[in-house]
Amino acid sequence: MVAQPLRVTADSFVSALIERRYSSKLVNILLLQLKRIGDLILTTPSIAAVRANFPDSQLTLVTSNKCADLAPAIGDVDRLWMARRNLQDVALFFGIVRQKFDYCIDFTRNDRSAFLAFLSGARIRAVSYRVQEQSKNRARAYNDFVNVRMRDMHTVDYHLALLEPLKVRGASRAVRLNLPETARVKAELLRRDEKISESFVIFHPGSARREKFWEPGRWAKVIEQTALNHHIDLVLTGGASPFEQAHVAAIKSQTRQRVVDLSGKTDLLTLAALIRQARLLVTVDSAPMHLAAATQTPQVILFGPTNPFHWRPLESTALILQGEASTALTRFSPVRPRLPMSLISTQAVIGAMDSLLSSHAATQSS
Repeated sequence: MVAQPLRVTADSFVSALIERRYSSKLVNILLLQLKRIGDLILTTPSIAAVRANFPDSQLTLVTSNKCADLAPAIGDVDRLWMARRNLQDVALFFGIVRQKFDYCIDFTRNDRSAFLAFLSGARIRAVSYRVQEQSKNRARAYNDFVNVRMRDMHTVDYHLALLEPLKVRGASRAVRLNLPETARVKAELLRRDEKISESFVIFHPGSARREKFWEPGRWAKVIEQTALNHHIDLVLTGGASPFEQAHVAAIKSQTRQRVVDLSGKTDLLTLAALIRQARLLVTVDSAPMHLAAATQTPQVILFGPTNPFHWRPLESTALILQGEASTALTRFSPVRPRLPMSLISTQAVIGAMDSLLSSHAATQSS
């Protein structure tokens, strides 16, 4: 851990920053999240917490250009800059240097984010203490090391814990997105064109990682049974990559039910708006899971090689299936073996869906 004299200096500076909230001077804060879309969504509680505690601050977020489609839905920031991993980043580097930040928090902990933290020149540059164990050179970019590590916590809690140097505590864990009106309109137009009623379920079987795929035949059986059990429209969504499209095609070829295929036909925020309007999302551990959490849409989630302890929704209705268990998980552990998706039974998925759809119907009729 960092030497005590430095901690005293840092704490004194944080106290000064907090006092400045009530003065005419703005606190200039830099947040670094250069990971994937899901990671960015799970950082939104921290962004909201910083804004709530420093309402008059100048808040800048740097994220990966891979998250560009999500940018319009990220609220509570004054500036959102993209890191592109090319020569265009030179402008980003100079922009960070010119801002003269008071405080920088790094949610990413890699070489690139360390370089950006160093360029910020912030009096406090905070990161998990784990960086000291991983790379002494990288650790030199920081001067405040928070005693938390991701493997012990849910990702939302980990991000919130990194705000400790700013004395931000007890913040909400709810993820949030500010979907633009254009996304809602696009979703409504898609539903109109495809004749999707107000009562529909979304199946999102794809992922950027093939090891998260569940067998097409099992998806087809779940779709068939859903059509028999419930009077509801069935919608397939997915990415445009060839292997995701092949996965969706294999599912469709094995079902005789009418399924509206929107895979590859929606941008990210239109998909989020569709998920918000749906009665239920059934998906694997992928970005739509986080979109559903942010829009408070009930969901059934199939986990395999990743640990739901770190990634599952915390503040929205979700039934988690993993391994051979016939019912949804209720206990989670930071250490769990990687399990093949094939262990999840079709009956477990059907049962979880029936439970959520039936409870929704009961709520609507009461």
